[in-house]
Amino acid sequence: MLELSVRNIGDPDEVRPFKAHGHLDVCRVGDLMFGRGVFEPGWKWSNDVKPIANTDSCEAEHCGYVLKGRMRIAMDDGTEKDLGPGDFAFIPAGHDAWVIGDEPCELIDFGGYENYAKARIERETYAPAAATGDEAAAPM
Repeated sequence: MLELSVRNIGDPDEVRPFKAHGHLDVCRVGDLMFGRGVFEPGWKWSNDVKPIANTDSCEAEHCGYVLKGRMRIAMDDGTEKDLGPGDFAFIPAGHDAWVIGDEPCELIDFGGYENYAKARIERETYAPAAATGDEAAAPM
């Protein structure tokens, strides 16, 4: 049976530091995972997360809401968009991103953070179990 569940991002289940320039707070609410990214001025995915993820570009798909600050998203196909306070965005896998300006960018992501800012070997070895209720982790 499903239960009412409430979490506060100020008390995350996990904090994942970037190589530099910020961190990710992760909260699990029931079967869902949410994240708050705090991206400091100078943060760039290809500099601050790529060394952790060990991929050419961000392989996570994001659906998020910008609380403050500005960020530019550059897709692998060359498409670029800027995000700012109050913007909702869907960002497919295959992108780079960086903070614009001198203010930190803070956003809430409603998906895509299960493996974000984790080493590739950790993602491949410890994938979440399938939705069948099997508790054993399956390789991705």
